[in-house]
Amino acid sequence: MTAALAIEGLRVALPAGADRVWAVQDVSLALPAGEITCVVGASGSGKTMLSSAVLGLLPPGVRAVAGQIHFEGQDLLALPPAALRRIRGARIGMVFQEPMTALNPLRRIGSQIAEMFRVHTDLSAAAIRARVLHLLGEVRIPDPASALDAYPHQLSGGQRQRAMIAMAIALDPALLIADEPTTALDVTTQAQILELIRALQRRTGMSVLFITHDFGVVAEIADRVGVMSDGRLVEEGGAAALLGAPRQSATRALIAAVPKLQPPPPRVHTETSTAMEIAGVCKTYADRSLFRRAGRRVVAMADVSLTLPRGATLGIVGESGSGKSTLARCLVRLVEPDCGSVRLGALDFTALRGLALRRERRRVQMIFQDPFASLNPRRRAGELVAQGLLLQGFTHREAQAQACELFGLVGLDAGAIDRYPHEFSGGQRQRIAIARALATKPEVLVADESVSALDVVIQAQVLALLVGLQARLGLSMIFITHDLRVAAQVCDRIAVMKDGRVVEQGETAALFAAPGHPYTAALLAAVPGARGHLA
Repeated sequence: MTAALAIEGLRVALPAGADRVWAVQDVSLALPAGEITCVVGASGSGKTMLSSAVLGLLPPGVRAVAGQIHFEGQDLLALPPAALRRIRGARIGMVFQEPMTALNPLRRIGSQIAEMFRVHTDLSAAAIRARVLHLLGEVRIPDPASALDAYPHQLSGGQRQRAMIAMAIALDPALLIADEPTTALDVTTQAQILELIRALQRRTGMSVLFITHDFGVVAEIADRVGVMSDGRLVEEGGAAALLGAPRQSATRALIAAVPKLQPPPPRVHTETSTAMEIAGVCKTYADRSLFRRAGRRVVAMADVSLTLPRGATLGIVGESGSGKSTLARCLVRLVEPDCGSVRLGALDFTALRGLALRRERRRVQMIFQDPFASLNPRRRAGELVAQGLLLQGFTHREAQAQACELFGLVGLDAGAIDRYPHEFSGGQRQRIAIARALATKPEVLVADESVSALDVVIQAQVLALLVGLQARLGLSMIFITHDLRVAAQVCDRIAVMKDGRVVEQGETAALFAAPGHPYTAALLAAVPGARGHLA
């Protein structure tokens, strides 16, 4: 077996004061030429540090202190920075997890891709433009000529990721490293990106190091798999063999944490009343620019009508841009709908204004997708949870006592209330967000992609927490997600949205077993690993 990349005895040390000494400890891994090797593990397992060490892009204070990384006859760890820069981009391409962060928001897409040719080749400007247009077509971006002159914010998430892939493969690298490139994408876009990477790999013969936490993705794309846990490589082998008969407990735990696409038996609800009634809600945005007063109008929602039974969970699923998040924001009055109504029992929630809205807003609370963005980094965790209680008239001492109780309720140590958000892990921050939402004792909880940024192990823990809290507190939930596996496990009913409309809704098991709309069937078919061991 010819190795495109050979990692031998790699050790990566963390800065003093970190919770452990090694980010990567004694890892040896060979990537076969012309194959896709997935390195899979939970958050903190060391998989991203491994890929960063290959590229010489370790964070400040993190150092590779032992081992070798052999690529095309050279030890990358021994190369001076200038030599490594000549390899990076030209011979080793990189696709980052979040293209909106990796791409420069002030430069056009075409200019950013063209930089690869300007730095590494002597091509003329006309030749570079032609190559960029060809690349944009190769990664299947619609209308490459328009995308060439677009800024990152003017492209969808999937199109931005395609632009990142175009940049990574511009110079026909021998090795492509993809670090969680599909984590934040909806299932159909995710399936398209996975198929694109596989097709490019087959056409060019390049080797791919694919970093992921999701064994569903592994089942879809990998030839070989390496499993990392606590900085160590604990298991490796062919994808089919490892998925069929995992040997190590860490591997079995990761596979077990992938939600099944098959819904569990329906829960029996004795409550027959309605927690929330959504009737004819619509929302249209005007796309205005600085130089143009009247732009095109974008219909985010059109005549959405749904019913949430008391004590039940209603899942809202669909692709990015389908209107899911706009609906969530309308339900909690962060966005005002143009028409329609949202009723909480007999109360028309959309008709409330001023003090009346402030008084009743506690009945509907929201858990946002990214707790690091939604939690104020300058406030302590206990203050964030107590804030809603203080607004309701609780004294500071009473609010702090309640915050301690809520920390215990969501599985956090009450002694951590004086820590800041950055001092918690991603899963712990999401628990803080849940505690904050529960502080006002809401009747309806709206969870907007609340587990999409978490690895499968932490995701399973947070989902179990939400289901347990719902049973304990009698909550009703609107659960927004693009992950149909998650929807299958937590939702009693599903509503499928496309282009701002509900195209199908029904009881979860029945809808998954026999989708009545072609779009629903397409979403189900696009779920990674939907066939085989992870079905």
